[in-house]
Amino acid sequence: MIWIKQLKIAIAEKDMDKFDKLMDNTPEFTNNEDIIQALFLLRDATTLVSELKNETALSMQKMKKHIDFLKSTGIPVSQKLDIRL
Repeated sequence: MIWIKQLKIAIAEKDMDKFDKLMDNTPEFTNNEDIIQALFLLRDATTLVSELKNETALSMQKMKKHIDFLKSTGIPVSQKLDIRL
């Protein structure tokens, strides 16, 4: 089944956009083998989402610490993202 193959790819690539689209378009399964495989893949996807959530939380904590440090130095910080090449 194509949907299962696409889910495997989304999990392997850690692509949450693809995963969301697949969840929005979940097919109706007709055979038990596909149902079992989908259940295992969804369990893996749940684990992946949880890991990514934790990684994001850690990154946000680090950014907050850096922002707090910069604020404590008294150096003026721009509210705009100014990237010059």
